[in-house]
Amino acid sequence: MPQNPPRWVQRLLARITAPHLYEELAGDLDELFHKRAHRYGYAKARLLYVWDFLLLLHPRLWRQESKTAFSPRHSRYNDVSNPSFFQLAMIRNYLKIAFRNLFKNKSYSAINIGGLAVGMAVAMLIGIWIDDEASANQHHKNYTTLYQVKMNQTFDGRRGTQDAIPFPLGDELRAKYPDFKAVAMYERSDNKRSLIVGNQKFLKHGIYIGEDAIDMFSLNILNGDKKPLKEPYSIVLTDETAHTLFGNQDPIGKVVKIDNSVDLKVTAVIAKQPTNATLQFEYLLPWQLQEARYDWVREHAKTDWRNNDWGVFAQLKEGIDPAQTNAKIKDVVLAHQNTDPNAKSLVKPEIFLHPMAKWRLYSDFEEGKNTGGFIKYVRLFGIFGLFILVIACINFMNLSTARSEKRAKEVGVRKAVGSGREQLIGQFLSESILIALLALVLALGIVLVSLPYFNTLTVKTMHIQFDSPIFWVVTLAFTLFTGLLAGSYPAIYLSSFNPVRILKGGIHVGKSASLPRKILVVVQFTFSVVLMIGTIIIYQQIQHGKNRPLGFTKQGLISVNSSKDLLDHFEALRAELLATGAVASICKTNSPPTQWWSSNGGWDWKGSTPEDKSVIFTTIATSYDYTKTMGIKLKQGRDFSRDFTTDSTGVILNEAAVKRMGLKHPVGELVKWAGKTWTVVGVIPDIVLEWSPYRSVAPMTIIFAKDWVNFIDMRINPNMSPSVAIQKIKPIFDKYNPAYPFDYTFSDTEYAKKFYYEELVGNLSAIVSLLAIFISCLGLFGLASFMAEQRTKEIGIRKVLGASVTSVWGLLSKDFIQLVLISCLVASPIAWYAMNQWLESYTYKINIGAGVFLMVLATALVITLLTVSYQAIKAGSLNPVKSLKSE
Repeated sequence: MPQNPPRWVQRLLARITAPHLYEELAGDLDELFHKRAHRYGYAKARLLYVWDFLLLLHPRLWRQESKTAFSPRHSRYNDVSNPSFFQLAMIRNYLKIAFRNLFKNKSYSAINIGGLAVGMAVAMLIGIWIDDEASANQHHKNYTTLYQVKMNQTFDGRRGTQDAIPFPLGDELRAKYPDFKAVAMYERSDNKRSLIVGNQKFLKHGIYIGEDAIDMFSLNILNGDKKPLKEPYSIVLTDETAHTLFGNQDPIGKVVKIDNSVDLKVTAVIAKQPTNATLQFEYLLPWQLQEARYDWVREHAKTDWRNNDWGVFAQLKEGIDPAQTNAKIKDVVLAHQNTDPNAKSLVKPEIFLHPMAKWRLYSDFEEGKNTGGFIKYVRLFGIFGLFILVIACINFMNLSTARSEKRAKEVGVRKAVGSGREQLIGQFLSESILIALLALVLALGIVLVSLPYFNTLTVKTMHIQFDSPIFWVVTLAFTLFTGLLAGSYPAIYLSSFNPVRILKGGIHVGKSASLPRKILVVVQFTFSVVLMIGTIIIYQQIQHGKNRPLGFTKQGLISVNSSKDLLDHFEALRAELLATGAVASICKTNSPPTQWWSSNGGWDWKGSTPEDKSVIFTTIATSYDYTKTMGIKLKQGRDFSRDFTTDSTGVILNEAAVKRMGLKHPVGELVKWAGKTWTVVGVIPDIVLEWSPYRSVAPMTIIFAKDWVNFIDMRINPNMSPSVAIQKIKPIFDKYNPAYPFDYTFSDTEYAKKFYYEELVGNLSAIVSLLAIFISCLGLFGLASFMAEQRTKEIGIRKVLGASVTSVWGLLSKDFIQLVLISCLVASPIAWYAMNQWLESYTYKINIGAGVFLMVLATALVITLLTVSYQAIKAGSLNPVKSLKSE
């Protein structure tokens, strides 16, 4: 039996193997052959030799050596860098080491992954919300060419911007300006109307709108006529409304009675608009139906260029410059108002086009210029998301660098055998990206669980678009960014170790090595403290607005949208309601109790100048018992009374109006407006009916007008519970208003809605602050645990020498307390400046006091001590014998 390996195999190996590999492979195979021959015999060893050769067959065997593949590049530490950095085998090696480290240090891995997951989840939720806001209206195919017509006017020396436009403007733009592809007038009212089908009656929100709107807004017609608003006696339903009215039946051609007065034929069913669309409705009515229904539209509004109560949407033709169109149409309204030489316009109206791209986020105007709008909240929440992501990444950096001694030898060995710094950076970045990917899985779970609650908080219907490739591209890019951000500093720091020093005796980090870690802790807590201070100031501002004296009593005040039947039988309705004992007082008004819907200029008073006619006064039209029903305490004079027949031309002023008119003794003064002379019968305090409860109160006139009303306001008997009162009230309204369901609103509930955006900011900032503190404390907990572990021997020696648990606790807590104190000192001026800027947009606002900063300082210290104390007390309670045994 031959005692050597098969020669044919040796010859074949020499022929096909690259020269730089042959010697090593042949030597290894020969050595293995002789070991096996000694153990198993030569026959089996020869078979196994052939088998090993077959296993080695691979293109790498005959690949020639690259001239540059192993050319050494000497670094600062004489290491060798291999450019094959991204080879699959190398990446596989990185991942294997990363998983080993994760399982070896389970507690630190959990803190890293958990902290990153929470930070990523919050950032993703805020990102989903920002995307929903930023993509508002983009579902319209004419998004880039659609505009809303707005108008600037000068009131009392100030330039104001509004979307209320004269009725004739739509026809004027359509007929005389070829820049426009389409123009659609629309109704600006938020009123609900009664829709009756058979015996069923529903209150739904819909609008009158021009027929061009269907194509302009690319409304998705699911069923019916493609030009559904062409006929005046027609109605277009959303799919949701159609299902409510007709169930599963085909609604096309069926009849819907509106306001119990007009029968309309359903001509089309369209898809419901997304929740982030500006144009929201439950049905649409043809614009020309107004002329058919209302005499005052036919006879007066169509030619009235001074009554601004409607809106206009316009679509420009492709390629038209909106700036040039603005220059052409700017003075259209002014030209028509100045046709009467005796009634020259004092408000100097100028109309312009506001692009759809700005409807949602850039809707605020100051002195006729666009100053932003809801975009400030989008930016604020974006900053919140970035803050909490940075805080989570700082946790990773701190824990990774804190445990640098644990991996110092690994770095030293790798450098000694030829690893370059680039490879080490690649390894550590691979580990951080792996942790980010694991955190992503957990973050997606957190987002899925919390999204329904987040939707409730933001009043939206957002969801994760798992079927969208863009979502996955953005998510993976976001995860990669997070991994690189979190791992950047640890990778650079760990790869910089000197292999000679490490292998001689390890690396001993001193105070200078911990300085970057302390800076990161300060940065982390600075973000958290800024968020805490901001949250408290936002809360104080909200409470300041809620506690503002309103000038009327909102509790127990309810409002019902009126109808022709209710107004025709108002006196009988009033008598029956008062007879129930459930209603203490009742009146009619032209707007809900917490709002004003009309304002007018042109008032003339003693000592006024022609320029004063441009002063705009909020106008409340009402009947008797307005101040009694609203719970307003008169400052002077009286309310409108049935005992005074002259009150049909009576007016009540608020204090702001008295001040603006300069009336020293207002009661009994005569003022002129709308061709009439009005007598001031009373003065009320400045009641807060503004759309924002933080704005200053405008001058107000309350006029007696029985017919110019839209609402019925009632004050419930304070001695009766609201639920019992409603039960007594409802049958009477059903009796006099059979075509309408009894629909009412409580004024305190409606007033609370004015704080929606502030409360949204407050709630989100509170949540983000709590999560930021939680993530920061997670990092502190991990650092405290590591410090306690690192100083185990020191603590043991101190205890042997008589140190108490309290002294050990103070020793470990002192450094963290100092860092938090520095964070509070850095964060306080930053937070003060940022919140001062935020409060600038409010007229009625708080003053930021020192108490906020002291409270946050105390809270931060308590939280820090509670976080660190567990590890400190645990370390101080260890038996020093066990601590020193391994020494």
